[in-house]
Amino acid sequence: MIQMTNLSIQRGTTRLLDHTNLTLHHGWKVGIIGSNGVGKSSLFQLLLGQLQADTGDLKIPASATLSHMAQEVAASERRALDFLLDGDQELRRIQQQLQQAEAGHNPSRAGELHAELESIDGYRAEARAHQLLNGLGFKPEDSDKSVSSFSGGWRIRLNLARALMCRSDILLLDEPTNHLDLDATLWLEQWLNSYQGTLLLISHDRDFLDNVIGHIVHMSAQQLTLYKGNYTAFERAKSERLSQQQAAFEKQQERISHIENFVRRFRAKATKAKQAQSRLKELERMEQLSPAHIDSPFTFEFKSSDKTSTPLLSLQDVVMGYAGTPVLQKLSLSLAPGERIGLLGPNGAGKSTLIKT
Repeated sequence: MIQMTNLSIQRGTTRLLDHTNLTLHHGWKVGIIGSNGVGKSSLFQLLLGQLQADTGDLKIPASATLSHMAQEVAASERRALDFLLDGDQELRRIQQQLQQAEAGHNPSRAGELHAELESIDGYRAEARAHQLLNGLGFKPEDSDKSVSSFSGGWRIRLNLARALMCRSDILLLDEPTNHLDLDATLWLEQWLNSYQGTLLLISHDRDFLDNVIGHIVHMSAQQLTLYKGNYTAFERAKSERLSQQQAAFEKQQERISHIENFVRRFRAKATKAKQAQSRLKELERMEQLSPAHIDSPFTFEFKSSDKTSTPLLSLQDVVMGYAGTPVLQKLSLSLAPGERIGLLGPNGAGKSTLIKT
């Protein structure tokens, strides 16, 4: 269980959380949402012990193992497979001690360590690592490549695979689908649905949240608000709460206006002065409600021309690529006005090449 009590976080002059409370139970899959800059990543840093709360308490079971997805990967000549296996620190500890025991001709200790390795399914570690790489779109031969040979986006995938490789009680994932294609995203959904620990997920992907999580923590106005259900349920509950808040605010404003008019009219009259004073005290005791606040007041539109030709674009037997190297060949495509087209395909298939061309 993760429990926060009267917890506050401040970064510089910005107060991110102010005496907020939250309890998350074991096994929950929780989406952490909120506008950019509200402190979602800082919340993860707090859970990882990289940031200290300014006030309040954070309680996480001492025996809990946390795993998280790093956002950057330094260039390394380490094999991708070994990079993943390094994510399982318990596995690496046992393997190192086993190597020392065998080098020291200590069969008794070696036997104990083999038993420990069996208990954590260590003999299948490489097989699990290959499954993770395959699920996230890597080719079989990629496991032997160095980390530095991959592009930035593929290194982030390695970070994700390493976080999944760790046998954890609490898993923290920050925008894990940013560098994934559709197939890898669907595979990750299935993996997370079978995960037995507590998942905390930062994501702006509504469909991904709907398919994975069962609770939402909304970060807003320096508070953490817990909602039960997926993202769609959260949107519905939030809309209802804002509607009720706005109705209560408008009702209070009417009452305040009525009291102020009464006091203004009858304060000077001896027969009404006592009532006027009583209503002023009511006004002083009144807890001021805030109007409903919508996170994003912005709207936008794509303006279209009144006159369009058909087809809008026509390609016939086109070759596209870079520096004389074709990426797409014999491409034929016709676009008609009003169509809505999604481009699907694995990384490197040529989607960006088509758009740029």
